[in-house]
Amino acid sequence: MVSIENVTVEFQSKEASFKAVDTINLQIQEGEIFGIVGTSGAGKSTLIRTINLLQKPTSGKIWIDGEDITDYTGHALRTVRHTIGMIFQHFNLIHTKTVFNNIAFPMVIAGASKEAIAQRVPELLELVGLSDKMDVYPSKLSGGQKQRVGIARALANNPRILLCDEPTSALDLETTNAILDLLKDINKKLGITTILITHEMDVIKKICTKVAVMDKGVVVETGSVYDIFSLPQHPFTQKLVAHTLNLELPPRILKDVKGCLIKVVYNGEKAEEPILSDAIRTFGVNINVLHGKIEYIDEKPLGVLILNIDASSTQVEQIIEYLKERTASVEVFHG
Repeated sequence: MVSIENVTVEFQSKEASFKAVDTINLQIQEGEIFGIVGTSGAGKSTLIRTINLLQKPTSGKIWIDGEDITDYTGHALRTVRHTIGMIFQHFNLIHTKTVFNNIAFPMVIAGASKEAIAQRVPELLELVGLSDKMDVYPSKLSGGQKQRVGIARALANNPRILLCDEPTSALDLETTNAILDLLKDINKKLGITTILITHEMDVIKKICTKVAVMDKGVVVETGSVYDIFSLPQHPFTQKLVAHTLNLELPPRILKDVKGCLIKVVYNGEKAEEPILSDAIRTFGVNINVLHGKIEYIDEKPLGVLILNIDASSTQVEQIIEYLKERTASVEVFHG
């Protein structure tokens, strides 16, 4: 388990001090994929770098498997870092070395034998799907292939923890999905604790089980990915989720619509039940779906619909109460 306890990182300039990370507490369980999400400047990269002490906290503690590593230096720090792999946004490969030697590099630093390296590197290349690229130089690889090499290199010393610093932000959508599938498969096969930072909620939704939302150096909300998407509590989280769901209506719809517009969120088994059909039959009114989707997060359904109800105010109130009893949330935003 990784425990981040009251961690603050403060940078000092001649004019003033700035807290990039402010009193953060997180518990990351063994074997889970934990996401940290926020916009640019939220402090995500600074926070993740405190876990392997590439960035020393100004105050607070970093615990790994019940061991306080915050003040480790020298041999003790190097030993801990061998158990923590890291994947970078821009790959950070050594361009003068072949794929084989890039992956072998951390093993060489750790003092592994040539025999161990000769056995381990081909295993890793097979794991990431690059067995035919052993003797190729990075300049001949695509972005997705470079990141696969980066993943293999991060796994070279059999780490217990894998840190992923924006691992897909330099990749196109198709390659991003392939890399996320690979990371999820590695987590499943190896049981390695994976901590991933990103500014994209879609990445969190696809791969993570739990998430912390950061804004201006502070964690504003944590929870399971499903709970964060279905019922976000903090206004900043609500804004991120709304942007990801992309349920905005054209201005002409808002201008010309008659009656009431409501947003309904279904979660769990309710997302697969005919609640809307039942409401239409029960109240004998037309309910028009203007926008909506049902998607699956952590294999559980989440549905969001924008509905237009053109009825008397009394009927609208009755329908809203009916839906509130049967769905996760109902929000009136027009009419």
